[in-house]
Amino acid sequence: MNDAHLHLIFNHLPIVTPIVAFLVLVGGFILKSDVTKRVGLAIFVLGALMAFPAAFTGDNAEDFVEDNIEVSHQIVHEHEEVAETFTILSYVLGAFALVGLWANWKQKAFAKYLAITVLIGSLVVMFFAQRTGTTGGEIRHEEIGSDFVPSNTAR
Repeated sequence: MNDAHLHLIFNHLPIVTPIVAFLVLVGGFILKSDVTKRVGLAIFVLGALMAFPAAFTGDNAEDFVEDNIEVSHQIVHEHEEVAETFTILSYVLGAFALVGLWANWKQKAFAKYLAITVLIGSLVVMFFAQRTGTTGGEIRHEEIGSDFVPSNTAR
């Protein structure tokens, strides 16, 4: 197993968890369930924690890909830049979610507002998650790139 393989193992979790957490947290508001809100907030924290191994293995995967696979440095660099922003935003969102989890648990008056802030912040994180996943996919899947031209366009 090489560094690129490890990155592929870890990189999907921080992209998927904000979507799941968003849905669970929205469900908590709809159901007016503090327990469900806590689960949603906890999933956001998990997503932030999962961003660490994805980012850590990404640096080594970059070296491996650039040394062993013919790929545009520009594509790799674009992915790296978007992923760094996504990672930082995931950490910030995870920190807010952790405070929101604590506030909900302790029944603080501001817990609802913090949970709403996390929901709004998650939309930004999900945008960067999508961009990170797409730019990462473009490294090895040319067919998802905006400049892809199929070789059999005559069909």
